[in-house]
Amino acid sequence: MSEKSKIWLSSPHMGGEEMFFVEEAFRTNWIAPLGPNVEGFEEDLKSFLKQDIQIAALSSGTAALHLALVLLGVGRGDEVICQSMTFSASANPIVYQGATPVFVDSEPETWNICPDSLENAIKDRLSKGKRIKAIIAVNLYGMPYKADAIRQIADQYEIPIVEDAAESLGSKYKGQRAGTFGDLGILSFNGNKIITTSGGGALICPSKAKKKKAIFLATQARDDAPHYQHSHIGYNYRMSNVTAGIGRGQMKVLEGHIDKRRKMNQFYRNQFSTIDGVSVFEEPTQDYFSNHWLSCIQLEQTALPMGREEVRQIFLRENIETRPLWKPMHLQPIFKDCPFFGDNNISERLFANGLCLPSGSNLSDTDRERISLVISQNLR
Repeated sequence: MSEKSKIWLSSPHMGGEEMFFVEEAFRTNWIAPLGPNVEGFEEDLKSFLKQDIQIAALSSGTAALHLALVLLGVGRGDEVICQSMTFSASANPIVYQGATPVFVDSEPETWNICPDSLENAIKDRLSKGKRIKAIIAVNLYGMPYKADAIRQIADQYEIPIVEDAAESLGSKYKGQRAGTFGDLGILSFNGNKIITTSGGGALICPSKAKKKKAIFLATQARDDAPHYQHSHIGYNYRMSNVTAGIGRGQMKVLEGHIDKRRKMNQFYRNQFSTIDGVSVFEEPTQDYFSNHWLSCIQLEQTALPMGREEVRQIFLRENIETRPLWKPMHLQPIFKDCPFFGDNNISERLFANGLCLPSGSNLSDTDRERISLVISQNLR
């Protein structure tokens, strides 16, 4: 018997129009980190986000986070507060700048940064004379964080917010698009995201001046001179015209991809509705609209005969990819000595019991039948 085909967690899903823009880049010889596709992709994103913002298309979401911290003046000896339950790319740029990450636990409704723990962290660090230069708040798996509560705290202590919307393009909080909640925001177009440029990201800026500075830094910070002169440290972070062409084609199918991912979340809610001990991650109230980039479950071992790892192995034997939730940053070996604030260990419990399930917009009815069969035969 031949091996069953792989069902991926979240694979790229092309719409068909990407090649038009890519071929145009080749035809016109715009094979560079500038050109009409870059500008067009930025305008497409700006139009989609429906806010008075500016977009700088970059080589990755990590690059966007790094430039956000550079623009905010983060440097050696500073501290940046960061949601602990996230991918390491949210925290690594803090270290690039020589600053110290201060990690904050999640709250149980959105799994994102806890307002109470955030304020406790701020009070503690300020009492010790620390310079807190930014708060990095993440929209985990597409779910917006508690934007109003976090904004109130940030404004009270005059600390800017960098919104990590890498996973949440198309999500909303109270009708406002994710990526526009912070003072600066970032997007990711990595291969597993809801739309992709194969690798890429974007920095969401509040003004043309901020965008201009970001692009200056992203193109090696070359001064206005006929020779190569540099008065600032620069980076090679600009998106190419070719990959931006992929993004332009992907923007045409973004709304459809969001709809399909949300339907996958409903599929899992239906699958697990009669199974005690399994809960599907969903919006806590009508204020939230998640793109459900990844659909996730929590397993209560007191109600099930097996734990998260056993369930993952069951899917793996059927060649179906699943994955544990992000391991919190304060549990990572590289960050073990960084401060952490949180009294209830929410992120640790989420990690111990949580599993991400196949969520791609390109999953077929046959894929869903295979997933359903694994659930019915092993968890019911």
